[in-house]
Amino acid sequence: MKLISLQSGSNGNCFYVETPNVRLLFDAGISARQAQIRLAQHGRDITKVDALLISHDHSDHAKSMGVFQRKFDFPVYLTRRTLAASQRYLKTGKMNKVRFFTAGSSIAFQDVAVHTIPTPHDSAEGVAFVIEHAGQRVGILTDLGHAFDGLRDVLRSLDAVIIESNYDDAMLEHGRYPQQLKKRIRGAGGHLSNVDAALLLHETVSQTSDNLRLQWACLCHLSEDNNSPEVARRTHQDLVGDVVEIHVASRDGVSDIMEVK
Repeated sequence: MKLISLQSGSNGNCFYVETPNVRLLFDAGISARQAQIRLAQHGRDITKVDALLISHDHSDHAKSMGVFQRKFDFPVYLTRRTLAASQRYLKTGKMNKVRFFTAGSSIAFQDVAVHTIPTPHDSAEGVAFVIEHAGQRVGILTDLGHAFDGLRDVLRSLDAVIIESNYDDAMLEHGRYPQQLKKRIRGAGGHLSNVDAALLLHETVSQTSDNLRLQWACLCHLSEDNNSPEVARRTHQDLVGDVVEIHVASRDGVSDIMEVK
C-alpha cells in the first residue's frame, strides 16, 4: 500500500491510500482544487479515485465533500449522523452518490477492506479507519478523543499508521487559547497530545518487540499554535527511539509517498 497526506491540521485534512487495484481518499477538509493539484504532483489522477470516506462532521474533515463528489463523481461514504450534522452547518449541497456505513462496520472495495472504528471525539459520530489489503494493515487514526479501550490492540495489528499528535502540553498550557478551549482539547473528546501518541507507539513497540509489524508512523493534525513539527518529532523519538520511522504530515502541503513494504 502507498499513502499520501495531502494536508493535515485544523485548517484541513485529506489522505490518499492506494493499492494495485483501489484508490481511496479519506476526509475532504481541503479544496477540491488543492487535492487535485497535490495528487498530480505525485502523478496521481484524482478522477481515478474509487471513493471518499469521511471520518466525522467537523469542517476540517468534511467541508468540501460535496464539491469533491460533484466535481469528481465518486461516491462518498459516511454515517447517517455525520451527514446530518454536516448538512446543518457546512452547506455541503446535493450529493448524488452517498453511501452509508455503520460505525464499527467494514466496507469492501474489491480486495481492500476498510474497517471503521468508533471514536469518542466530540463530533456527531466519529470513526477512525484501518485499511487492509493482502495481509497489510494501515491505520488513519486522528481526532480520537483519548486513548480509548481497544486502541492499543488496533495499533499492535498495524504495519503503518497515520496518528494524531495534536499538541505539546507546555505550549498549550502557556499559549493564548482560553481555558475552556484548552479544557476541550485535553478532554476525553478532544485530541491526543505528543506525549499521548508517543506513549501509545512506545507501548506498541515494547509489547511487540519480538514480532514488530509497525514500520513507520506519520504524525498528523499538529496544532499551529500549540505544537511544531520539530517538537512533535523530538517527543516521539525520545520515547519511541529509532525502531519506527517517524514522518510528520504538513499543515500546508503534500507529503512524500509513504509505502508499506
